[in-house]
Amino acid sequence: MKSFIFPGQGAQTIGMGQALAEAYPAAKAVFDEVDAALGEKLSDLIWSGDIADLTLTRNAQPALMATSLAAMRALEAEGVTIDAASYVAGHSLGEYSALAAAGALSLADTARLLRIRGEAMQDAVPVGVGAMAVLLGMDFDAAKAVAEEAAQGEVCEAANDNDPSQVVVSGHKAAVERAVEIAKAKGAKRAMLLPVSAPFHSSLMAPAAKVMQDALDGVEMQAPAVPLIANVRAEAVDASDIKTLLVEQVTGSVRWRESVQWMAGAGVTEVWEIGAGKALSGMVKRVDRSIATRAVGTPDDVKAAAAALNEG
Repeated sequence: MKSFIFPGQGAQTIGMGQALAEAYPAAKAVFDEVDAALGEKLSDLIWSGDIADLTLTRNAQPALMATSLAAMRALEAEGVTIDAASYVAGHSLGEYSALAAAGALSLADTARLLRIRGEAMQDAVPVGVGAMAVLLGMDFDAAKAVAEEAAQGEVCEAANDNDPSQVVVSGHKAAVERAVEIAKAKGAKRAMLLPVSAPFHSSLMAPAAKVMQDALDGVEMQAPAVPLIANVRAEAVDASDIKTLLVEQVTGSVRWRESVQWMAGAGVTEVWEIGAGKALSGMVKRVDRSIATRAVGTPDDVKAAAAALNEG
């Protein structure tokens, strides 16, 4: 049994998806449609812009989705459809990529929703007020205890439960800085602030959740062609719940470790990471080494994946 998974913020690189667009007209069409939906040449930024501009949340979110969907369209051009997977899942913004790949959202609506989401998440907290930090070598319970100790009346919460030894905390900058020092004192292998501009997946994102509720109310969503494993539930969910869960996801934890465990329990033996980078594949292996992982981000990857998936 297979799952297709879709990366989140942090995977962005200048040039991502360009080789796919050059090799596959269907992949190029994805970037063209995203450019049209946003009313700007986001593709120029992705392929030849400045990494600092691409990393801005408002740009990184639709850019990473476009790259994932370009890889998906390239797979389709080689005869692999979404129903080659039994489940789809995505890390944070990757959940939107998963829904677009599974036909639940149109590409144009997904691009616009992610632009709104990126801007709303950035605007929810003034720059410099919030922060995020990664704690390495600590499990979720230990990281959660660190966050609670560090809060001291401010917000500091476990935001991303990525794998058994990687948890991200999020909240007020001073509280997150305290969490880094407490984690080091408690034996974390490493603890460091992340280069992000807002405290994602914390209760400080409540204003952004309201914006996303309004935005999602305005788009049409179909049932995905294959079930979605949702970040905030860490299990496959009913299509009727997805909009509500996307709103909850803005302030809720990304339960990636548990999502991978759920996949394994459901019989998933292969995970295919569709889009930029291989970060999620690494997380999957650290959760369950019995799950085979493959990344699909280049034309060569697409051809190899198609050969394997069309066989199986």
